Formats: sequence, C-alpha cells, structure tokens
Amino acid sequence: MNEATPCTPAGFGDGPCFSIGAGHGLLNGGVEGKKLGPFGPTALKPYSRTRFAVDGNALLKVYVDIDPEGRCLREAATVQQAALLGIRVPSVLATGTSEAGSWTVFRTVPGTPCSIGTREATKKYIIHVSEVSGRLHKTPAGTTPGSGWDARRSGPAPPHRFLLEQFSPRCRLMPWWEALDTALRPIDAHPVVRLHGDLKPEHFLVDGERVHVVGWEASACGPAVLDYTDVAFHLVRDLVYEGVPPGDVPVDLLTGLPFSGPALAWRLLLWLDRRRVQDIDRVTLHDVHRFAAEQHAAAAHRTLAQTIARLRATGVPR
Repeated sequence: MNEATPCTPAGFGDGPCFSIGAGHGLLNGGVEGKKLGPFGPTALKPYSRTRFAVDGNALLKVYVDIDPEGRCLREAATVQQAALLGIRVPSVLATGTSEAGSWTVFRTVPGTPCSIGTREATKKYIIHVSEVSGRLHKTPAGTTPGSGWDARRSGPAPPHRFLLEQFSPRCRLMPWWEALDTALRPIDAHPVVRLHGDLKPEHFLVDGERVHVVGWEASACGPAVLDYTDVAFHLVRDLVYEGVPPGDVPVDLLTGLPFSGPALAWRLLLWLDRRRVQDIDRVTLHDVHRFAAEQHAAAAHRTLAQTIARLRATGVPR
C-alpha cells in the first residue's frame, strides 16, 4: 500500500486533508497534485471510521479491526467493476495508508439511506435488492468462492468451506461446528456468482428514481443465496433491535427471496462471533439443527426474530 501524508491547510485547524500526488496509487485519476479534504468530525462504526469533507464532495473511510488492508483493497477494486455492470456506485478518488491505517477517499453520491420503518418502505427496499442482485448474480467463467471478485491465487475451496473460514478459530471448538459444516455442504452445488456481501438498507442511497449502492468491502464470490440471507438477517435483526415485537416483523415480505436454513444459521452465528466473547455461547447445537432443518422461509425468519429478541434481552449488542 502507498503512503499519504496528513496535512492541515491554513484556516482549517482540525484537518486532516490528504495531499495526493503521483505515485500514491490513485484510482479513477483526475486528482493528482490536489488536496482532498479537510474532513469534518469522525463517525464511528464497528469496523470503520468515516469523515465527510467540509465541502461535502468526498468521504474518507478508514478501515479498522478485521483485515483493514484487505477490505480497503477489495472495496476499491470492486466498486470499479460494479460500475461496469451498470450499478451506480461512488467513484474512488484515492486509496492508501497513513498512521491511521488503510483508507479510501470516495466521491460522495446523492441520496438518503433506504428505510425499513414501514411495510411499504420495506417492500421498496426488497425491490432495490432484487434490481441490484439481478445485475450482480451472474456466473462469470472461472469464478471460484472467496473474498472479492478477483481471480483466486490458490486452489478454489468449496463454498461451504469459504463460509466456515470466516469464523474465528475458537468456533471450531463449539458443539455446533460439525453440524453446521455438514448442513452447509449442499450449498456447494449452487452456482458461484458475484456478491455484494452486505446489502443492508443503509447501503442503498435513494435519490428519486436513482439508487446508489455503497459499502462494498465485504464483496465476494459465492452462492447467490448468501446475499439474500444477509438481506433477511439485517431486516429481522434491525427491526427487532428497534423495538418491533418478533411477531410483527414482516417476514412474509421475504418469502420471494431465495432461502437456505443452513445459511441463515451461519449468518446468525457469524454475527455473534463478532460481538462480545461470551455471546457466541448463547446459540446451542439444538438452535443450529432447528434452523438447518427448516425448509420454509417464513417459519425460519419467525424463529430468527424470536431468537434475536432473546439475544437482545440478554444484552447482546446490535
């Protein structure tokens, strides 16, 4: 990765801006020798720190915690490829490293985050998901499972193994590990396609009839059902954490999306693996078997809502 030097121009005491010149790994060109920023207050997210430029034209994103350099490189590369598929995405102005870590500067795009606050809003969100996934979920020749959309440098692992590799090593000692491994194996027969990896509502910026899609750092190649499982998980979890009773979560709106009980179990466990150390112990072998055996999407999503409500009540952070 390349280095960028933080600077504070006259008149802007809290900086930083980034002086970008030749040799700094620019993507999309056009900003050599120019300064990006200064940037305003930091917004803290679990795995990133973001700051808008004071003129509103750029967004600085610093990647933290899980594989910051890999996520930085993956997002910068994927958004350029997604644009070629006809998906509206933010342009990458620059990327590199500094003392703060791996970072990317994006051109800001218009729009407000998609809402799931009402049933009608949720319907529109699912329509946006379907439109974007229709462009994404193709099967390019030679595609193999793994992070990002670029060709793999090593021999391909089957899709179920790619999913299991995303857990921390401690999960291999859990009572449910072997059961989950077995339950996920039928996914290996699914076609491998391009995935966004995180199609939650806030990653759809709606501007009238136009929709920009952001948040590509989890992009990957794998079965399409993984993107749809992530959509269902975020919808159910976010509504429950906003105080919607499990019985009122509109799971019927999800029945038109491809569904996999084992994938839903995997997504729930992955979320807990990235919460507090003790939270992964709150899902049992029985819970995993129950999700994996469920063949009806509505029933599985109702169970998910009940499970997440129970976890929320025990203090599991969102």
